[in-house]
Amino acid sequence: MPIRTGAQRARLLCTVPVILLCAAPAAAQDNEGFFQVLGRIILGTGTAKVAIDTPQAVSTIEAEELERDQPSNIGDLFKSVPGVQGAGASARPLGQAFNIRGIGNSEQTASEARIIVNVDGAPKFYESYRMGSFFGDLDLYKRVEVLKGPASSTLYGSGAIGGAVNFTTRDASDFLEEGETRALRFSSTYDSNGDGVKLGIISATRAGNAEYLAGFNVSTGNDKVDGAGNRIAGTAYEGMSGLLKGRWYFGEDEEQSLTLTLSRTDSDLDRTPVAQTGGATVGAFGLHDLHAVDDTLTLAWRNEFRDNPLLDVTAQLSYTDTSVEKDNYTLGASCAPGTFQVLCDSSYGYATTTLKLENTADLSAGAWENYLTVGVQVSEQKRSATSSLGALGFHPEGTDRRMGLYAQGEFTYGERLTIIPGVRVDFGKQTPGASAAAAGALVQDDTAISPKIAAMYELNDSFAVFGSLARTERMPTLDELYSSEAAGVLPARTPSLNLKKEEADTVELGFTFQREGWLAEGDSFQMKVTAFHNDLTNMIATTPRVAGGPAVPYFSNIAAAELWGAEVEAAYDADRWFAQLAYAHVKSKNRATGLTLPDTPAENVVLTVGAKLPEQGLTIGWRASYFDKIRTSSATTSGASYDTHDIFLTWSPEEGPLAGLDVNLSVENVFDRAYRNNLSLDNAVGRTAKLSVAKRITF
Repeated sequence: MPIRTGAQRARLLCTVPVILLCAAPAAAQDNEGFFQVLGRIILGTGTAKVAIDTPQAVSTIEAEELERDQPSNIGDLFKSVPGVQGAGASARPLGQAFNIRGIGNSEQTASEARIIVNVDGAPKFYESYRMGSFFGDLDLYKRVEVLKGPASSTLYGSGAIGGAVNFTTRDASDFLEEGETRALRFSSTYDSNGDGVKLGIISATRAGNAEYLAGFNVSTGNDKVDGAGNRIAGTAYEGMSGLLKGRWYFGEDEEQSLTLTLSRTDSDLDRTPVAQTGGATVGAFGLHDLHAVDDTLTLAWRNEFRDNPLLDVTAQLSYTDTSVEKDNYTLGASCAPGTFQVLCDSSYGYATTTLKLENTADLSAGAWENYLTVGVQVSEQKRSATSSLGALGFHPEGTDRRMGLYAQGEFTYGERLTIIPGVRVDFGKQTPGASAAAAGALVQDDTAISPKIAAMYELNDSFAVFGSLARTERMPTLDELYSSEAAGVLPARTPSLNLKKEEADTVELGFTFQREGWLAEGDSFQMKVTAFHNDLTNMIATTPRVAGGPAVPYFSNIAAAELWGAEVEAAYDADRWFAQLAYAHVKSKNRATGLTLPDTPAENVVLTVGAKLPEQGLTIGWRASYFDKIRTSSATTSGASYDTHDIFLTWSPEEGPLAGLDVNLSVENVFDRAYRNNLSLDNAVGRTAKLSVAKRITF
């Protein structure tokens, strides 16, 4: 039954402890099991911390989950992460964007600039008309961390109003046990909805003080259908991806390392909608052929200086390039200067070069354990765009250069009190391309400051409280500064040269609870509850126009808003049973109108329960997702309540001739429900069975 009232939602939440209590273990186990999501190590908050001991809302998705769920897009990836969803297309691989706590969508220009995305530490960004924002093959990654809220700005860049998402690629050591020097892993995946097939091979080698990985995937699929049997246009695809990675250890006691990584995802979509994000506009813009290439290259050096506590230095040089080619439009005859240039053969791209230097000093003394991280990050992002008719006024070219200086302290007293202050200053300079300059665009300089302070206090071995205050400023993007449009039925739009920075002030408060041996020896229960309030001012949006009126800047600071809500993440893990809970409720208000912001996700609960049969190497589970109805200021992102159910099974025998075999079987949307998530512009995919089989061979 769909959840339709607050009372029903409350009753559902009240049943969770009962379910956890019923999941009594048959025997003890190591309490750091895979299903204990709050026991995982978080790497992206400074020094490594266990998730439950981090005074910030954080979540991580590990390799086992990626293997189990075989996510094909952002929406699939974050199914069990509270406060994080995909937005835009439901299944179109190049039409999805990130949404964290109501920040981020695929329709509003520069919306994704409010969420910072990194791959192996390399910043990624892509924005284009009715396109998604991330094109990497999820099969290349072994780990995804989500750091929610502006507190992420200290380490990753001013403007992270929604937060940061960090992807980490696979390593050779992930496929080599101690003493092994060579392994091959073959994998194949089948998706029943659309007859999708993916084949992959990974080679992992360890030689002396070095390790090497090479991986390659090829995939294809037809259009998917929703729960009512209707085709979801443009979800057919062809793609391939590759990963090359080498790591070398050297110096005294191998305290230094050098890591070189190159990844590429190449996607081909023929006769696919121009409006990749989906919705009612899919038919209006017609079809075209789309070719996207996403490259990431990183070179990272680390010296731990084990004999000098004041030095632990990391230097990283990265280059990312995301390019999109569009041609063969069915409505290409309408190609014309101005708005209809969107129907012309065209190419778009973002190329970003980044250098980051960082040092962490251990300043511990007495009862205080102190760490100070300082760093500098310099980047240059080049935005390119051209069509068969030349430059595109609505997608101006330009260069964005930035330098960020940051410092973050981590002070712990008596293993009870942790305080994390931090501040970052970013200096930015935006330079328009030739065509944008001809339309009146000028060089812009700006500075953004992002301070924060977070604290956690452990009341006893079970309870802890935490809170944070964070502020960030987001400088306008090239698109927001330099977009222009000639006069037509409506007056012209000029470059927006007087934009103020967006500002966000956020408060987080929460508590954690953890208990080992709760129901039986060796089991564990962990829970983290977070409440937040985000106050946004100077929000940038398209300037309204009046027929017959004067020309206006394309964008203006015309909105202020606030978002608030709560998240719960909990997990129980025992030898034979496990259960996980993810709950998120985000509310928002446009201060001028009092209406709910269009990017606000519906209140939702995701409950996962399952059993483990270690002797047989089997795990079976069930996941239920409940979403409430919601009305936002936009009919497009308002939605009805619904629930979906998934089941999964994993089999990984550890002994005998089948050792090294991994089998993952899942059935998603078991009851073939026809529904639409309110942040998606298409109906969701109907019932889907996924089967993946992988085999590791050692030499």
